[in-house]
Amino acid sequence: MDFLATIGRACFLFMEYVGRVVLFAKDGMMPLFSPPWYPRQILYHVREVGYYSLPVIGLTAIFTGAVLALQSYSGFSRFSAESTIPTVVVLSITRELGPVLVGLMVAGRIGAACAAEIGTMRVTEQIDALMTLSTNPFRYLIFPRLLAGMLMLPCLVLIADVIGVMGGYLVSVHKLGFSEAPYIINTLAYLEWRDVFSGVVKAGAFGFIVTLMGCFHGYYSRGGAQGVGIATTNAVVSASIMILLSNYMITELFFAL
Repeated sequence: MDFLATIGRACFLFMEYVGRVVLFAKDGMMPLFSPPWYPRQILYHVREVGYYSLPVIGLTAIFTGAVLALQSYSGFSRFSAESTIPTVVVLSITRELGPVLVGLMVAGRIGAACAAEIGTMRVTEQIDALMTLSTNPFRYLIFPRLLAGMLMLPCLVLIADVIGVMGGYLVSVHKLGFSEAPYIINTLAYLEWRDVFSGVVKAGAFGFIVTLMGCFHGYYSRGGAQGVGIATTNAVVSASIMILLSNYMITELFFAL
């Protein structure tokens, strides 16, 4: 019976956690429907999430495309199917690798930053000071980050798609001996709008998840510096798990029906 009680307790704690996250997300998005919106805060976080993430996103994308082309050539050359490499590279990056890798990289950068910043404000009672000044912390702290994540992740994924395909192109043409024109033609021949659109939809969902988890764990952090560290770790881990889970669900929605 103790074993069953442990399982039941874990299930109740998990459902309580899910409920708190859902209510937090609802409170965080409610400012969308009524002013004030604090545009300076929104623009600041748009720059933080989008512009300052470009270097790490670019490096990740170009090396991912390059490695994907090398590995595809190593495998497909055994079956004399080298001509399919451009299609494999562009579909893999636009459908899966671009959105997922961008989401995970941004989770490590922005999710941790959100948790650390808001967690520090919580343990130093700055959030309580905002409430004392009649400033809604969800409107001033949470909503700008959520909106910036949902707006900028699709932009970052589109940029990563282009850079990743370029990485595969450079390796294929300059190292593996592919001709330039046939490679570009094969890249575009089997690419459909649904492939790119599914990646953009995933990116919007991932941006919301990353910023939501960072803000949630930071907002409810306790216990000084140690609590902020735990909140930062939990934010990155939970965001990464939810990205992989939601990636499967969105893929099922677009390509399995």
